[in-house]
Order: sequence, then structure tokens, then C-alpha cells
Amino acid sequence: MDNVGIVVDDLEAAIAFFAELGMEVEGRAQIEGRWADRTVGLDGIRSDIAMMRTPDGHGKLELAKYHTPAAVGAEPENPPPNTLGLHRVMFAVDDLDDVLARLRPHGAEPLGEPAQYEDSYRLCYIRGPEGIIVALAQQLG
Repeated sequence: MDNVGIVVDDLEAAIAFFAELGMEVEGRAQIEGRWADRTVGLDGIRSDIAMMRTPDGHGKLELAKYHTPAAVGAEPENPPPNTLGLHRVMFAVDDLDDVLARLRPHGAEPLGEPAQYEDSYRLCYIRGPEGIIVALAQQLG
């Protein structure tokens, strides 16, 4: 897998959110032209993207802000975790409580509460930019 794409309305806020998770901006670009229209299947595409990578360099997120055609919202807004389609993006973290505290100013809202799975992990689901579900996993021991 090369990357996961996420369409956002506020590109700078999304960059700040994922940077707080330790991701780094690898590059930014404006996307437009016939090749983009043909690839995506929309006419008149003009978007800004930011490619972000995990600190180990193995995972990437492509954040995209569409100027034209305008992005459309999903129905229902903020779907629950059992909605068909992309379920969530999970990040391994060293300190779950610290990450939650750092993400709250960026609008992160826990879906439940941190919970422990056996003696292996502490886990928590949060709602991130544009309502996507971001899972956090702290390995124990």
C-alpha cells in the first residue's frame, strides 16, 4: 500500500492534527489538469494536497482539499464505526493519555473511552478531521 487519501475542508487544521500524531509533511502540491480529471473521474479538478508520512517512513496519508469541484459531505455526518466502507486509521502511540491531551485542542473527540485489551494494548477511538475515525493503540509491557 502506498497511502490512504482523506478529503478535508481545512487542510492546515488536518496537517496540524496529524503532525500532533508525529506525522511529517513529505510534500505539498496543487493538482489540476486533464490527467487528474481522467484519473479521478471528475471534471475541472483543482485541489491542494499534502502528503504526510509516519516517522518510520512506511505509512503515508494524502490530505486533499478540493477547490473545484467542491467536496461533498458524507451522509449521515459523522457515521458510526460500524458504517460500511473505510472503517478507521490506526496509529501506534507511546503514551495514549498524552496523545489524547495533545489532540483535544485540535478538535479530537473520543467516541468512547480508553480501554485495555488483555495485557497487550490500551486502545481508544477518536473522531478526527472531517469526522474520520482515528484509532490509537499503546502497546503495554
